[in-house]
Amino acid sequence: MASTNSWTHEIESPVAASRLFRAGVMDWHTLAPKLAPQIVASAHPVEGEGGIGSVRQFNFTSTMPFNLMKERLEFIDADKCESKSTIIEGGGIGTEIETATSHIKVEPTANGGSVVKVESTYKLLPRVEVKDEITKAKDSVTAIFKAAEAYLIANPDAYN
Repeated sequence: MASTNSWTHEIESPVAASRLFRAGVMDWHTLAPKLAPQIVASAHPVEGEGGIGSVRQFNFTSTMPFNLMKERLEFIDADKCESKSTIIEGGGIGTEIETATSHIKVEPTANGGSVVKVESTYKLLPRVEVKDEITKAKDSVTAIFKAAEAYLIANPDAYN
């Protein structure tokens, strides 16, 4: 029988929540191939204009265990820096994972920075066990937001 599991992760950043959300979530398909070319070979929208129901595809280099991932945006509140997406193809769907969703909220902190809160929920296929995949997933999420953070610090006029 398949089991539903989840994990949470928090990443602190000196960058304002709205900038980090726009760069690290909403426009990550544009920035990822530039900021993490060793992981993301290319990325592009497949359907929609970035609103609910939009689908985007990330194509990965050989450093990843799968060559692509398509995600559909299920919920977006840009003012509250919050989104929820579902992996619909690739990324282990159909081979190890039945379903997977990510809920991301970037909250402002008192010092003008932000904290990224990620909750991932997934349902494994029968007889599949999680080993170090959760640690790898958390490391990947951290790498995404730290790459966006470094870009935004180096480019203070970007995503204002």
